[in-house]
Amino acid sequence: MSNAAQNLAGSRITQLLDENSFVEIGAKITARSTDFNMPEADAPSDGVITGYGVIGGNLVYVFAQDPAVLGGTVGEMHARKIAAVYDMAMKMGAPVIGLIDSAGLRLQESTDALDAFGRIYLKQSLASGVIPQIMAVFGPCGGGLTVMTGLADFTFMESEKAKLFINSPNALEGNRAELCDTAAAAYRAENGTVDFTGSADEIFAGIRQLVDILPSNNEDDVPYDECDDDLNRVCEGLEGFAGDPAAVLAQISDSGFFCETKAAWAKDTVTGFIKLNGLTVGAVANRSALYGEDGSVKEEFGGLMSAHGADKAAAFVNFCDAFDIPVLTLTNVRGFKACKCTEKRGAKAAAALTAAFANATVPKVNVITGESFGSAGVIMNSKSLGADMTFAWESAKIGMMDASIAAQIMYPQADGKETAEQSAKYDELQQSVLAAAKRGYIDTIIEAADTRKYVIGAFEMLYSKRETRPSKKHGTV
Repeated sequence: MSNAAQNLAGSRITQLLDENSFVEIGAKITARSTDFNMPEADAPSDGVITGYGVIGGNLVYVFAQDPAVLGGTVGEMHARKIAAVYDMAMKMGAPVIGLIDSAGLRLQESTDALDAFGRIYLKQSLASGVIPQIMAVFGPCGGGLTVMTGLADFTFMESEKAKLFINSPNALEGNRAELCDTAAAAYRAENGTVDFTGSADEIFAGIRQLVDILPSNNEDDVPYDECDDDLNRVCEGLEGFAGDPAAVLAQISDSGFFCETKAAWAKDTVTGFIKLNGLTVGAVANRSALYGEDGSVKEEFGGLMSAHGADKAAAFVNFCDAFDIPVLTLTNVRGFKACKCTEKRGAKAAAALTAAFANATVPKVNVITGESFGSAGVIMNSKSLGADMTFAWESAKIGMMDASIAAQIMYPQADGKETAEQSAKYDELQQSVLAAAKRGYIDTIIEAADTRKYVIGAFEMLYSKRETRPSKKHGTV
């Protein structure tokens, strides 16, 4: 391989993996096609470096496309090399990491290249839920390549030079790239196509962090680290952050660790990974406000769940369940967002989240930190939906809706004084945390400051959980 090509794709692999750990596979493979002067083209390794190495001592398989070789286009042998990496990764139970930088399908190979794409899709689909798949986009990623990123569990995107698109921005009616660059990293992050954006160095660090906290396959134990943090640490003032659960999760996690996923998309819902007594735990939470570093409110969401938020949470819960990662939820939701998007897709998205929690057999712990009203509260890992342990802060509210609204509906002819009296009565009898606990919907009422020790204790108790579901091929939600 030329020095330029080696420096491009090879240097990325070198930056990603532990020092001197990479072993290349199929270095001598090249294109077989003889059409359109292909024999005259120099195609070392057919434009993709494949092999294996380690990250933090963990075995991983890697492929890195090189635009210096035929534009990094995907042809028959190029795809065969990637498929072979997947075959080995599945045998060994190790993650696959793809570094994408390609002009797309190789036109000179036409149907051979299309068949090659299909073979990669097949391998990715079979690997889904068996081994983690991580893609990172550093340059062009268009057309059929976007399916590869879509099939991955996590996708990173370089914030300046990377482009991800099914159709280029200028091909969209009424749009041009200078008006709305639909291929840009910022746009893709805000619409949920990618999980993380940043510089190349930040991407490599992010991938290494994911490999460190995730199991290598669906039969491995969840990674467990030694915990130097106090298991009974009191988190004073935690209730003051109830509106922004990202802050709550960081405070209750070991040493403040929190890896948020898809942070730029569906901000009314927070998903990510924390550490509790050294154990990786997936977290899903409702957000009513987003605070800046100075403590001021940057965005408000009214405690309402959007269709995108439900989709985001459902996909994350499904991933955690596939890899036996315990799930913690922080519930603080008043209802569903009133907008055209949620009206169009809300029912289906809410159903997907419901099915994700109901079908998940991993340990599930729910903490109600604020309000849990109506169906939106029910589908957030409620006791009735299968949560193993449900805690609630002393200030929490659980019920159908705000008490004043309920009183107005039940007593439409009442004057202001009677409405206020009935509202207070409804609040006490029907939606107080104590009323829910008396009915068995809450296991324990806790002080906000004690959240860390209670959830750690719950997950320790649930460590050996075993639960079966009805025998079926798969669900249809």
